[in-house]
Amino acid sequence: MNIQLMTDGGADIPKRLRDNINLSIVPLYLHFSDGQYKTGTDLDTAAFYAKIKESGELPRSAAPSPHDFYEAYKKIVPDQPILMLSLSKGLSSTYDNAVAGKELLLEEEPNRIIEVINTKTASCGIALLLHEANVKIQEGYTFSKLVDHMQERAEQTATLFILKTLENLVLGGRLDKVKGTIAKTLNIKLLMKASEEGSIEVSEKVRGDKKSIRRFIEQIGEYTKNVENKVISMTHCNAENRAKSVLDDIQKNYPFQDAYLTDAGPLISTYGGEGALVISFFKDE
Repeated sequence: MNIQLMTDGGADIPKRLRDNINLSIVPLYLHFSDGQYKTGTDLDTAAFYAKIKESGELPRSAAPSPHDFYEAYKKIVPDQPILMLSLSKGLSSTYDNAVAGKELLLEEEPNRIIEVINTKTASCGIALLLHEANVKIQEGYTFSKLVDHMQERAEQTATLFILKTLENLVLGGRLDKVKGTIAKTLNIKLLMKASEEGSIEVSEKVRGDKKSIRRFIEQIGEYTKNVENKVISMTHCNAENRAKSVLDDIQKNYPFQDAYLTDAGPLISTYGGEGALVISFFKDE
């Protein structure tokens, strides 16, 4: 069975993975004061950072509309089942709009098979789930078995973040300037994680970059002991050398079977700021 995998602009997918899977991506929108841009099409990562520097503003993000999803589903041949892995409902209305788009198409074509999964993650977490879905498709999973398996995997995904700077949180109004200045003076780094509901919460505040990176890596062992048959996925916000160095340290301590690394797209970069890192892997069952 030829299953169509689909996701949205909240996912950051390494080229090596994208080249190996049958994937359709529905872009998110970014609103700057000079207009609206689509992620992945109108604005690449380099242009995104240049635009922030030039304008001194962060964009507002907006989910694809139900009609955007309707159009994306409609492009897929009618007898091909679609599995849509959506950006966390805890972060965006993307999931609800993906479901609404599905309902629109089913009114016209009731024989369509479309499932939308709330991944409860973003960025490299969705990439990890796409990798897993592709593995199971290659193993010959039926569509219904694949859907059940991916819903379980979404619950087992750990997504951890580390911020190098708080500037974007201040600029975006998520942290007031006084607290931001104090944190900067004290060299406070934030460790964050995806909650069980799929929102982002601060897990720890650590002083100093080296200490915070050490703690970031240590946390992996609190979620999984058995990594030999697992994959880790990492994204970075305009900090490739930093990311490679941290990923090397992770693999020395935790010998994952495979590792993906790519740069974070505009959505995660808007919130994380330069130097931020995100990792995702499956927790022990």
